[in-house]
Amino acid sequence: MKKVKITVLRKTLQEDLAREYGVEGLSACPMLREGEVFYADYAKPDGLCDEAWKAIYQYVFALAHGAGQEPFYFGDWIRTPGVAICSCNDGLRPVIFKLEATNQDVQINYVPVS
Repeated sequence: MKKVKITVLRKTLQEDLAREYGVEGLSACPMLREGEVFYADYAKPDGLCDEAWKAIYQYVFALAHGAGQEPFYFGDWIRTPGVAICSCNDGLRPVIFKLEATNQDVQINYVPVS
């Protein structure tokens, strides 16, 4: 299993929807910064939003286990193998992520059972 690099590409605000449905003063996601990088395998990295993780973990899991050697789906989405572009589920202020397979092995420390 390999680590997956998660980069925050863009924080967005759907201004028309935010005006219509959001609370007063709603702004782009306050939890993450553009350019911020996380590394993951099977577990959510510290500091990554729980809701974002729920939206992207399937792709992280797939990339960590070798999927994406060929472009995802039928070659009609992302042109670069080993890459997925995903977003969180916040419809008013989605954050867009780049997920990249790496060559870094995951270190798993097994504790012997006595």
